[in-house]
Amino acid sequence: MDIFIKLSQFLLSLSLLIILHELGHFIPAKLFKTRVEKFYLFFDVKYSLLKKKIGDTEYGIGWLPLGGYVKISGMIDESMDKEQMALPPQPWEFRSKPAYQRLIIMLGGVTVNFILAFIIYIGMAFAYGDIYIANEDMKDGLLIENKAMQKAGFKTGDHIVSVDGEKIVKFDNDINMKVVMAKEVLIERNGTQQAIKMPIDFVDQLSKQEKEPLVSIRMPFVVGAVSDGSKNTALQPKDVVLALNGQPAKYFDQAKAILEKNKNKTIPATILRDQKEIQVPVIVSNDGKLGIGVGGLSMSNLEKLGYYKISKQEFSLLESIPVGITKGKDQLIGYGKQLKMIFSPSTGAYKQVGGFKAIFDIFPNTWSWETFWTITALLSIMLGVMNLLPIPALDGGHVMFLLYEIISGKKPSDKFLENAQMVGFVLLITLLLFANGNDIYKAIVGR
Repeated sequence: MDIFIKLSQFLLSLSLLIILHELGHFIPAKLFKTRVEKFYLFFDVKYSLLKKKIGDTEYGIGWLPLGGYVKISGMIDESMDKEQMALPPQPWEFRSKPAYQRLIIMLGGVTVNFILAFIIYIGMAFAYGDIYIANEDMKDGLLIENKAMQKAGFKTGDHIVSVDGEKIVKFDNDINMKVVMAKEVLIERNGTQQAIKMPIDFVDQLSKQEKEPLVSIRMPFVVGAVSDGSKNTALQPKDVVLALNGQPAKYFDQAKAILEKNKNKTIPATILRDQKEIQVPVIVSNDGKLGIGVGGLSMSNLEKLGYYKISKQEFSLLESIPVGITKGKDQLIGYGKQLKMIFSPSTGAYKQVGGFKAIFDIFPNTWSWETFWTITALLSIMLGVMNLLPIPALDGGHVMFLLYEIISGKKPSDKFLENAQMVGFVLLITLLLFANGNDIYKAIVGR
């Protein structure tokens, strides 16, 4: 069932993005009276799963879920329809239209991608508001167990003050990406501030270890299930460990360190149970564990127990607009920085490039509309930016040649465009194989 939910979200998001992207080409093409021969979700190599012709356009669903396309008459594209291009230009063909109209048609897809992302962020701000923990309320610092972070000089309990000079006001889901992209992080440790220079190959270091967050909030040690065979039957589910062997154990990382030092011992534990503190003995195994499952607490319960103060800001529809635009702008800039790192070999970031499996893996096993729309908005930005790359066979390649035509007044020959399309297609296939090859490699080595 979990895999079905995950797959459903992946296909729904992918289908939505493809259809809207291609609509971005389709609508201006129709407005400029350009004939669109095909409009397909997924590729119909040799045959299609479903198709229906309405007017001049065949609408359908292909069997190969690698994208989608619109086939516009008189345009040199992935179809490489040389027979049509050998015939005299017709008024309804793409090549017969003024350069500015062709430019609008080619920019339509990425424009829709960016608009969609901003609309989603605006809608999410209105529907969900902004839930976060103020950085100043992170009294005991962050949990840092990521090996690459520790190697860079971070420790559990550190406060992140600023990233590349930008003051961190709140702890939310964006902080991990800010740290990944950072050149310098200012932290506060034991009341003293210090700057940590991030390694240039930090992303490469991350790729060589198990996936885990760079930073996260410190959580209490909450007892989950207690098996019948457990030696610690004095513990009950939902017990919160406060101290072990007379030492404070407010957080799980503190409890783990204390247990590690008391292997094969029976030690006293202070437990919060039903809002009362009680003392119980616990038996520590030879591997420094209690032989119980670890549970968790909701953010509201964490707040009730005094661990964190949860801040929530709600927005009206009008207030949501600038909030959503700012969020979209930040994500767009952030993804641009990621691409810059990928194209810089010294960072090793190219090793983190993934294909369809990587995209599939970011969707959760449980259905969450908030998570679904968050991922879809990010993918929409990624799709828009990637399509703008000046590579023949991508929208950006067509835009590049059209801008050359508009500026110079000279239209590249059909032969040149055909050759460029072939080069671009080979390059795209190479990038696709590389990205999905990375997925396969990571699956084999378990990273």
